This record gives sequence, structure tokens and C-alpha cells, in this order.
Amino acid sequence: MNLTINAVNFEMADKLEQFIEKKMNRFERHLNGDDKVEIRMSVVKPQTNLNKEVKIRIAGLFAEKTADTFEEGIDACLNALETQLERRKNG
Repeated sequence: MNLTINAVNFEMADKLEQFIEKKMNRFERHLNGDDKVEIRMSVVKPQTNLNKEVKIRIAGLFAEKTADTFEEGIDACLNALETQLERRKNG
């Protein structure tokens, strides 16, 4: 898996990067070894709730979620992508 993480409008903490790597290691069972994974996180409206936007592109699939925290957004995106991968596998 080739993982690329982009943080837009904020500086990513090491804790967040470790969270992403842990989640992707668990998600890796759904992927081929050479699949490209792109994660783009941004702060869209700093003065409101639900201001963390996460976009994940994996193996031709895409998920985009907005949440209170990046961790919530990543979890939601990975759940959506897992569903898409299962459909692709079974369909």
C-alpha cells in the first residue's frame, strides 16, 4: 500500500498520523499491496462544528465526509469505502 497524507489549512500532529497509520494497517486486508491510498484532510470553517473534511481515495474508490474531528471523519470514510469494496468484490 502506498499511503499519501495531505493536511490542508492545519499542521497535522503526530498523534493523528499514528491514528491514520493504525487504521490503514487494519484496512489493508481489503487492498492489494500496490494500491495507492490518498488521504486529504482540511479545516473548512474554523468557527463552526463539523469543520473537518476528510477525503480518501483508494483503488479507484472515493469517500468524502465532514465531521467534528478528523478521527471521526477518517472512520466514516473507511466505513464507506469498506462497503464499496465489498460491493465491488461481490458484484
